[in-house]
Amino acid sequence: MSEAPKSPGLEPTVIEDPVVPRDEGPDANYKAKAELLNHAIQTIGMGRYQWQLFVVIGFGWASDNLWPIVTSLILPAVSNEFHPSKAPMLTLAQNIGLLVGAVFWGFGCDVFGRRWAFNLTIGITAVFGLVAAGSPNFAAICAFAALWSVGVGGNLPVDSAIFLEFLPGSHQYLLTILSIYWALAQLLATLIGWPLLGYRTCGSAEGCTKADNMGWRWFMITMGGIAMLMFVGRFVFFTIFESPKYLMGKGRNEQAVEVVHEVARRNGKTSDLARIELDALDQGEIQHFSAANIVRQRLETVRFDHIRALFNTPKQAWATTLIILVWAFIGLGFPLYNAFLPYIQQSRGAEFGDGSTYITYRNSLIIAVMGIPGCLLGGVLVELPSFGRKGALSSSTAITGAFLLASTTATTSNALLGWNCAFNFMSSLMYAVLYAYTPEIFLTKDRGTGNALTASANRIFGIMAPIIAMFADLTTAAPVYVSGALFIAAGILVLFMPYESRGKSSL
Repeated sequence: MSEAPKSPGLEPTVIEDPVVPRDEGPDANYKAKAELLNHAIQTIGMGRYQWQLFVVIGFGWASDNLWPIVTSLILPAVSNEFHPSKAPMLTLAQNIGLLVGAVFWGFGCDVFGRRWAFNLTIGITAVFGLVAAGSPNFAAICAFAALWSVGVGGNLPVDSAIFLEFLPGSHQYLLTILSIYWALAQLLATLIGWPLLGYRTCGSAEGCTKADNMGWRWFMITMGGIAMLMFVGRFVFFTIFESPKYLMGKGRNEQAVEVVHEVARRNGKTSDLARIELDALDQGEIQHFSAANIVRQRLETVRFDHIRALFNTPKQAWATTLIILVWAFIGLGFPLYNAFLPYIQQSRGAEFGDGSTYITYRNSLIIAVMGIPGCLLGGVLVELPSFGRKGALSSSTAITGAFLLASTTATTSNALLGWNCAFNFMSSLMYAVLYAYTPEIFLTKDRGTGNALTASANRIFGIMAPIIAMFADLTTAAPVYVSGALFIAAGILVLFMPYESRGKSSL
């Protein structure tokens, strides 16, 4: 048992047991080796390598929120220029790309490792984001949105796994704090979009030409350029090591030990971990990796080994099922309202007499600012004994839904703005906890697959949102009622989760 450094205003986090009990299921040998690696990382402590990782992993968090917001912000301008019969098709194309990315990168990183996915996802996003600025028609921008979203969809499933696997157990709360990048990305996108989309955009579809509507194209170039800088920062200026737990789970004990020693060296420390300690736990079943063994490992997903492992005990199966449902409900509720927020604000603002483009984007900026304190509060709540991960997630999710339902009572544009600010504050808190709690309940060897399942459920239900929007009247409160009810239901489901990961090291 070890005690973490005391954070301001918080009790020290005591690292005692792993999130998943060590004697649960058929993976006892793996869990024993994971605990050995946990001890080695905890002994090295939080140092230079992890703080550098905190920065570059933050790029993935930022990208995950930045690009869906980009799509929602350009939707009115793109609709005015191209006159599509079904404007929500742009959001649908994006969500299909997000689903493909979550499935491919999430499942794939448990097979071919984390490094390739970590390095490529933002690069793919940057390239197609830049190319999208030259879209000649609505079909082209939809295609490019789907392609850049393939990169975006892989960020969180992969990045959360990487960061958690290098964190000392005493600092796992930083996975929650990472969501500050998520909130800052929303602020950045809205801040840049305000002058470009608020002043260089057609006010209506009537007489709208490309020359009068260049704002969204300059906006895409700017966002694509930022993504390219993130890619260069990751690929050129930072060396990512493969996760030692991933390597250990593949039987590559020597490489796992080498990574631990390299992290220690980067941090100005030394580690006593030796390969013989991991080999001893293999109980004589150490594999020698011939070409045939490697090919067999690459085919593991065909046999669904990683998926079966997520359901190999009743308790783990219950946890996996519940967290998938939580992600699914949020996956429909969040985009159903948030993806069309600028349009809803504009249409309902016009009803209140202030639906100008300037007011719409000004309000979006104000709403974006509220996400920052929400993320920071999430980092505090998850470490409080009275809340923990489950309490913080359940309460923030349910309150998010309550604020959405309350927004239907707004009789002025300022009142609607106030409720939307409250919604973004609580939803940012909710996502901060959700992104941290989800990977903590999966074993490292199956974490990418677990993240992929939850992200896929989120994206599949997200695909339904624009389809519903095509046939729903967004000027009514109908999308809000559905969205609010889904958030409240998700909050209730969290209460039935069997694992509380506060103060426990992930395996």
